[in-house]
Amino acid sequence: MTSAASSPSAELPAPRRRPLLLAGSFFLLGVVLTGIWFHHEQSSRAAGGLSTPMKNLLGQLAAPVTIRYYSLLPVGSDGKSLPAFAGRVAELLDAVQTASGGKVQITRFDTPAETNANAASADGLQAFNLDKGDACFLGLTIASGKSKESFARLQPEWEPALEYDLARAILRVASAAAPARPAPEIAKPNAAVMASVNRLVPDMNATSVETADQIFHAEFLKACAEAGTEMETQMNAAQQQVVQAQNSGSPADLEAAQKHLSEVQLAQAEKFKQIAARLQLQLAVFQRMKAGATNDAK
Repeated sequence: MTSAASSPSAELPAPRRRPLLLAGSFFLLGVVLTGIWFHHEQSSRAAGGLSTPMKNLLGQLAAPVTIRYYSLLPVGSDGKSLPAFAGRVAELLDAVQTASGGKVQITRFDTPAETNANAASADGLQAFNLDKGDACFLGLTIASGKSKESFARLQPEWEPALEYDLARAILRVASAAAPARPAPEIAKPNAAVMASVNRLVPDMNATSVETADQIFHAEFLKACAEAGTEMETQMNAAQQQVVQAQNSGSPADLEAAQKHLSEVQLAQAEKFKQIAARLQLQLAVFQRMKAGATNDAK
């Protein structure tokens, strides 16, 4: 996914500009969360199942998601290792559907037929094995609303990162399809928010909305970096507790340590959401205060 260049955004009418700016912030938030999650994913994975962060993500999806999984491997077309890998991918997707509580629905296409091959091609999947026999397809498409991403060809060497890649794609399409959130209530802006706006933008009359947005986003990134450092410390400590509990051989201690780790992850994710919400509120308050200052000057 590519981000829009700054110059086209600046040319948009004012009513459309602000949602785009905010969308970029929430996409960045998703990248930050999934990036930190990838660093810790292996240590929090339950044996034979989904990682704890993946389960948390699936429990908080903003919109329903559908996944079309194509495993079109004609018998004898590509040895035995690829069908085994395809089976493990199917098990992973089944676990995702179960953990999502119905928000993720999986449709499987595993019969090598012309109609299925055509559907795979239409979904952007890559045919292979053409020089050895019948065309093979092994990939998937993730969709929510009008947002769609495809994994054109799944390969065994990328299996260790598949859950992480899948999580990020699910997060992206669900976030893009989520209904727009109502504008924050600013009839009586919080004094602390107003103070932060005045601190960051002391000369309101001389500061454009675009410049203020850049200032607020810089503050947002700074707050994310500070929260990320704090998260790193807390998660390292929580993971160490899990390791110690595993070494102790006590099922009760291990369950308690894993529960604590999950609580730390959820708490930190909530903190990032609060930081993003503060950015949204700062932008709204700035525009209101600037409009008031302009009217007073007339």
